[in-house]
Amino acid sequence: MAKAKKKSYKHPIPNRNELIAFLEKKGKPLKIKVILEHFGLKGQRMRSLLEDRLYGMVRAGQVIQNRRGEFCLMAKLDLITGVVSGHRDGFGFVVRDDGGDDVYLSAREMRPVFDGDRVAVNIVGVDRRGKPEGDLVEVLERGTREVAGQFIRERGIGIVIPDNARIAHRILIAKGESGGAKPGQIVVAQILDYPTQVEQATGKIVRIIGEPGAKGISTDIAIQSHSIPTDWPRAVRDEIRKFGTEVPESAKQGRVDLRDVDLVTIDGADARDFDDAVYCERAGKGWRLLVAIADVAHYVEVGSALDKQATVRGTSVYFPDRVVPMLPEVLSNGLCSLNPKVDRLCMVCDMRVSADGKITRSTFVEGVMKSSARLTYSQVDDFLSGRSPGNVPKGLHPMLRDLHSLYDAFARARQRRGAIELDIPSTRFELGKDGSIAAIKVVERNDAHRLIEECMIAANVQAAKFLRRHRIPGLYRVHAKPDPERFADLRLFLVSLGLKVPHPEHVKPEQFNRLLQQVKGRPDSVSISMTMLRSLTHAEYTPENIGHFGLSLDAYAHFTSPIRRYPDLLVHRAIRHIIRGGKPGKYAYKSGDMERLGMITSAHERRAEEATRDVEAWLKCEYMENKLGEEFAGVVTGVTNFGVFVQINELLIDGLVHVTSLANDYYHYDSGAQQLVGERSGKTFRLGDTMRIKVHKVDMETRRIDFRPVTER
Repeated sequence: MAKAKKKSYKHPIPNRNELIAFLEKKGKPLKIKVILEHFGLKGQRMRSLLEDRLYGMVRAGQVIQNRRGEFCLMAKLDLITGVVSGHRDGFGFVVRDDGGDDVYLSAREMRPVFDGDRVAVNIVGVDRRGKPEGDLVEVLERGTREVAGQFIRERGIGIVIPDNARIAHRILIAKGESGGAKPGQIVVAQILDYPTQVEQATGKIVRIIGEPGAKGISTDIAIQSHSIPTDWPRAVRDEIRKFGTEVPESAKQGRVDLRDVDLVTIDGADARDFDDAVYCERAGKGWRLLVAIADVAHYVEVGSALDKQATVRGTSVYFPDRVVPMLPEVLSNGLCSLNPKVDRLCMVCDMRVSADGKITRSTFVEGVMKSSARLTYSQVDDFLSGRSPGNVPKGLHPMLRDLHSLYDAFARARQRRGAIELDIPSTRFELGKDGSIAAIKVVERNDAHRLIEECMIAANVQAAKFLRRHRIPGLYRVHAKPDPERFADLRLFLVSLGLKVPHPEHVKPEQFNRLLQQVKGRPDSVSISMTMLRSLTHAEYTPENIGHFGLSLDAYAHFTSPIRRYPDLLVHRAIRHIIRGGKPGKYAYKSGDMERLGMITSAHERRAEEATRDVEAWLKCEYMENKLGEEFAGVVTGVTNFGVFVQINELLIDGLVHVTSLANDYYHYDSGAQQLVGERSGKTFRLGDTMRIKVHKVDMETRRIDFRPVTER
């Protein structure tokens, strides 16, 4: 059969750079007719293709279409582009694409937009705090197409109240579009018409999630509100049918055989997917450390349906009642998971470590392994402490002791380089059979947690150095220095406590640690630690290596969790390309690809964090509804002009003590010292103060918990 001739056009569509150059040359907004004529484009097809390109440039924030239908260069208009972050009280901010200060949008300017929309704004002044304030110029791209919320009726009109507190709009449901929903039910509404300055958004109900108190409803809402994919496309389902339950012999050929090595996994008791395994032995005065990671790259090929879906998901999302995995369970809990006593493919970082905890040599190899045991953090910690040594197979005792001695060396090395030590406890939610919250337990980190963490950090550092050494495109895990302005606010507060604090321009990780050591043992130590944590920037993924401030490392990358994080899979692919003899110039990805993937994966990580935080806030409120009137001991974790936030010690749950409940005085807010001061009494409420409170009110709709001080009358 003869091959069809490739279609060619006499007048190809100009690329983005050509269009930008032409608009710059003309120096004024242009209608599409003028652009068509200049480039000699004729016919409806050419017009449609050009429109597609121009509207793509609009979405990218390169050009804007004014109300006369003319296309203008964004740079010429001095406009700021970014993504809207809404607030429950109606106002919002534009998180700028260029990384500059967020731009404040008043409630009036927020009327036509939703949280997550990409917009162009014009800076018109500063707000009362000196922050830039903007006017909305154009909505470039809508970030919300469906909204989860409660369906109600008011005067016969159907309304959906979004569960997402950052969306202050109500969605009017068009007549006949309620989809059979009953008032009070949680539903999903598809947006039909977006809001304007004078009109509300309208939509139709496309799905009924369930009743407000139904099992798992909070997770269902979060998944929908944050647009987390849960269904596997047909192409993915077709693709995974080729995988069996065992690794075929052909796949093991040419790999380093580690099946006789006592590699073990050490994870939480409830873990189901096992990314990593470790082995350690003495080597001279130091150690040999093997970190074996599931070889996901073997199964998930570049450009496959699996790969595309993994890109869309970006990360597994761990909710208290379920996991939304990045990869189908046949891989995440099956072929890729390093389950005990079965053959598994792996990528191995083989390291030599000196007596002082420095890695002197490392190599990466493709291997085949058989995990000797699935151990838990509790088991290993009980063994290391001597509490229950019998919980660990006897044959593994020497290896675990070597691993523990290596950890001591790593810990000393960490201390020497000044990595920030924020050992803040976390919580675990225990659910009943009906899905309701049964208990909230505080989880303290032990030596087993820290041991595995240090082993993973070591492998991640070597992966980053490998990328850098071979000059191959990859994603680094970077953590910038604290924002000078935010650190300046922190500095004022810490100085008010009598602490010695470095200048914002000269702050180093080891200085953070010295501050933490200064407050160790104080009743406000956890509060101070949390305040210091909030002053730090958020880590992200980028192809530009700027180092990791928190870990005090020059280069860091995520390598150890490719089952649940897409950046790790990309790092595996880069390493694999090189160790198989490939040249960086022949790699499947270019720097531009990594720039795009870094932005996508960082956004997916934030999405997962926000979704899990929403569910946890819901469960905390649900739990505290049954504690109304009960008294607890707590500590002040935040101070504002409208009151103080208090955290219950035994539950790590925060609630607000409103300033009006602080009796017998008028209280004024001192932002520098982070305290409320009584006008008459001089009584102060500041960060770290202990306070006995009782649970006064729980608002499930806003996820707010109100406390009252016990001692104040």
